[in-house]
Amino acid sequence: MADILTPALGESVAEASIAKWTKKVGDAVKKDEVLVELETDKVSLEVVAPADGVLSAINADEGDTVVPGTVLGAVTEGGAAAASAPAPAAAAAAPAAAPAASGGAAVDIAVPTMGESVAEGSIGTWLKKSGDKVAKDELLVEVETDKVAVEVSAPAAGVLTITASDGATVTPGQVIGSIAASGAAATPAAAAPAAAPANTGSAQAPASAHLSPAVQRVVSENNLNPASLSASGPKGNITKADAIAAIGAAAPAAPKAAAAPAAPRADQPREERVKMTRLRQTIARRLKESQNTAAQLTTFNEVDMTNVMALRAQYKEVFEKRHGVKLGFMSFFTKAVVQALHEIPAVNAEIDGTDIIYKNHYDIGIAVGTDKGLVVPVLRDADVLSLAGIEKGIAALGKAARDGALTMDQMQGGTFTITNGGTYGSLMSTPILNTPQSGILGMHNIVQRPMAINGEVKIRPMMYLALSYDHRIVDGKEAVTFLVRIKELLEDPARALLDL
Repeated sequence: MADILTPALGESVAEASIAKWTKKVGDAVKKDEVLVELETDKVSLEVVAPADGVLSAINADEGDTVVPGTVLGAVTEGGAAAASAPAPAAAAAAPAAAPAASGGAAVDIAVPTMGESVAEGSIGTWLKKSGDKVAKDELLVEVETDKVAVEVSAPAAGVLTITASDGATVTPGQVIGSIAASGAAATPAAAAPAAAPANTGSAQAPASAHLSPAVQRVVSENNLNPASLSASGPKGNITKADAIAAIGAAAPAAPKAAAAPAAPRADQPREERVKMTRLRQTIARRLKESQNTAAQLTTFNEVDMTNVMALRAQYKEVFEKRHGVKLGFMSFFTKAVVQALHEIPAVNAEIDGTDIIYKNHYDIGIAVGTDKGLVVPVLRDADVLSLAGIEKGIAALGKAARDGALTMDQMQGGTFTITNGGTYGSLMSTPILNTPQSGILGMHNIVQRPMAINGEVKIRPMMYLALSYDHRIVDGKEAVTFLVRIKELLEDPARALLDL
């Protein structure tokens, strides 16, 4: 028997919906014949038969939400199976029990593939405990890796058994638990009578019982009650937008709950020891490696932001209407950085042993602070992007970082990094290199300061810039020239347009 699996859905796409099955249980199928169509928020995908035979099981109905690796169904291989196809009545009875009961067999919960060069991860906190009943596709646990967190959902409905405890180190494909489908067989049966009255009362109850992984994550992280959420999905299901909207509706009640504790230290220990997450461990290790490996030096300059701010104020409304994204400062800085890298190629290079690798592409890392730590997703081919393209790319990467949806590919291969401590009010800093890169630009807070302009004192919006660089490959003259070039391009944005 060959399983029909949900394929990889593409960068930053975590789930899909079953659009249509082209065959039914009992139908004969040929290898590579299209069996089911999947829809994501970006593209539609076709899933084909893994072998010749008979479609013997359908585990996910049209409209269901699935994630990569989910078993959609099965094909029984061989001509003998095809001969049994004329008995559709008996075969058709199987799918009703297949997703939950499967003849009473246990379904393994395996660690999914976690990306290239990722050999292991750590089990986070299980959202359920052994013996709990779970629904198909319900989020069970996150596996933390060096760079991203991978969600593991229930492959079937049933009773959960956990074999890998919180914090355990696991590898892709390792079984971390199982679901006894025999225990789940009673769940659909018991739910069936309750479904009838629910139709006369509220459409929310059946939707809340089967949340997609994305919705389950929002619900669990924000302590929402699924039964209270309104459902706007095509089949009466709760969408991620419904859950996010409920957060805003519940927000006014938060201050009352926060005001309850009168003595914050009364019932708290003086110290608390918490194990570092894998992401935090990796950040610590890489930063120390960067300091130990590169000959780091930082040079400073300041830039008058008057012209950029005036240009942004003049066109920001038209820009947003035209391109559907806000015009920020990052696109101007990214454009200036790319042009400066063209002129000073050593800053866009890296050292490999006794060789220097000069990069003829401009993939700019944009540092993003999240609740789990600092990550640096990469904006690819920034040299060919317009200001709107840069703003859209940065916005998408920032959202994926905050949602924990970054892929490994999105965090590798950068040639230069920009970090903006000014968003937190930083006036000046010395950023640490993102090895093996040779340069990182630090942006800071814009502050109104008195400046001498043509013999007169005027108040101008000023920003300090910091360039940390690897002195093994970048000379002081090149570093200073690079930073001055960025200053010139920002103080007179027309220079970038005219390539001056």
